[in-house]
Amino acid sequence: MFPSYFLSPNGVNYTVSVQTPIDRIQSVDDVLATPITSSAPGLTDNGVPQAPTSVNGAPVTRLSSLALIKPETSYQSVSHYTVQRVIDIAANIDGRDLGGVVADIKKKIDAMTAEKDFPPAAKIVVRGQYEVMNASFQSLILGLILAIILVYALLVVLFQSWMDPFIIMMAVPGALIGILWMLALSGTTINVMSLMGAIMAVGIGVSNSILVVSFANEVRADHPDLSVIDAAIEAGKTRLRPVLMTALAMIIGMLPMALGIGEAGEQNAPLGRAVIGGLAMATVATLFVVPVVYTFLRRKMPILHQLDARFEAEARGGAA
Repeated sequence: MFPSYFLSPNGVNYTVSVQTPIDRIQSVDDVLATPITSSAPGLTDNGVPQAPTSVNGAPVTRLSSLALIKPETSYQSVSHYTVQRVIDIAANIDGRDLGGVVADIKKKIDAMTAEKDFPPAAKIVVRGQYEVMNASFQSLILGLILAIILVYALLVVLFQSWMDPFIIMMAVPGALIGILWMLALSGTTINVMSLMGAIMAVGIGVSNSILVVSFANEVRADHPDLSVIDAAIEAGKTRLRPVLMTALAMIIGMLPMALGIGEAGEQNAPLGRAVIGGLAMATVATLFVVPVVYTFLRRKMPILHQLDARFEAEARGGAA
C-alpha cells in the first residue's frame, strides 16, 4: 500500500508516499486496516513504524471505512485498432498445420457468433500468419494459372495451331493429379513450397509433351502416307528414352529434398515431393494419354508443315 502524507517544512507542501511493510500485509483485512489519517507514529520493538490509533485525540480513519474490496475480473490493458476496441488473443501451434488449426478455430467462432447473447456489434477476425499464407496461396495459384495460359499462347505461336498446344497441355492434368496424390500419400499439406514444386512439375511435363507431339508432326510431314496412329506410336517409341531420362534425372535429383535430408530439410521437402509426384504422372500422361488424344484430334496434316512447304514453293517460284 502507498498512502500519501504531506510535509510542510518552511511553508512548502511536499507529497511523500510510504509503503506498508510486506510482512504486515497478510490478508485483505490487513489491507483494509491501513490508516488514512497521517500522524507521527511510534516505533515497535523491532523498529517497524506502528500505525497511529488517534490524531490529537481523534480516532484514525481506516481504509475499511472508505472502501470495499471484492474480487473482480478486469482488463489489464485496453487496445484499439482503427479507433475500435480490440482484444488480441495470440496462440502458437505445434504438431499440426496452420490451415487445419484455423479451420477448427473458425468452426468455434461460427458457433459462438450463432449464439443469441453474442453482441451484434462485435466481430471475430483471424489474423497473423494465416493472412500471409492466404496471400501467398493466391499469388502462387494465380502464377500457376498465368504460367499455363502463357505457355499455351507461346505454343500456339510456335506451332501455328490451336489444336497442337491443346494436345500438349494434356500432360498438365496428369501432373496436377500426381502432385495431389504424392502430397496425400506423404501426409504433406498444400503450402507455398508445394505450390512452387507444382509450377516446376508442370513446366517439365509440358516440355516432355512437346517432344512427342513435335516428333509426331515431323514424321507425318516426312511420310504423308503414314496414318496418325502409326505416327503417334513412332513418336512414343522414339521419344521414350529422352522423356524418361529427363524425368528420372529430375526425380532422382529431388529425392534428397523430398526426404528432408539436411538442415531445415523439412521446410523444402514439400517442393521435392510435389515435383516427384507431378513429374511421375506427367511422364505417364505424356507417353500414353498425349498420343491417344493426338490420334483423335490431329486427323489433318499439321498446319505448320503445310505453311513451311508453301513458303518453300513460293520461294522457288520467285527465284525462277
